[in-house]
Amino acid sequence: MSNEIVIETNTPGETFELGRSLGAKASKRDVYALVGDLGVGKTVFTQGLAAGLGITEPVNSPTFTIMQVYEEGRLPFFHFDVYRIGDVSEMDEIGYEEYFYSDGVCLIEWADLVKEIIPERHTRIEIQKDLQKGFDYRKITVTEFE
Repeated sequence: MSNEIVIETNTPGETFELGRSLGAKASKRDVYALVGDLGVGKTVFTQGLAAGLGITEPVNSPTFTIMQVYEEGRLPFFHFDVYRIGDVSEMDEIGYEEYFYSDGVCLIEWADLVKEIIPERHTRIEIQKDLQKGFDYRKITVTEFE
C-alpha cells in the first residue's frame, strides 16, 4: 500500500524547506529512497532533511565514501550516496542493514541503483526538472510505502 503526494518547488530554498519539513517529522527507522538525475537538487533536499533533524554541520554527498554519519541531531542520520557503487553487494560490505534497521534515519541518494535492498517500508522521493517551467522548477513526488 502506498500514499503519494506531488509538490512543485520553484527555488532551491523551497526544495530545502520540503526536506526540512520531512526531517522535522522523521522517526526512528525511517528510510528515504531519493532518486533523480544529476543536478536536480538531491543534495539541497538532503541538506534540508538534515536541518529538520537538527543537524547544523555541513551536509554534502558522500560520493567517495558511500556513507556519512551525522549524530548531532535529535536522531542519528545516515546519508548514503550509492552513485559510484558497482554492485549491490558493496552495500553488504558496509553493513547497510545495521543502519537501515537502527534507531536513526537513512537517506539513500540514487536509491534505484540498490532498489532490491530498500526496506518494504520506506519513503520514495523522486525529483524531476522541467525546464519549460523554469530553471529552478522541480516536481517532487513523495510516495510512502508501508
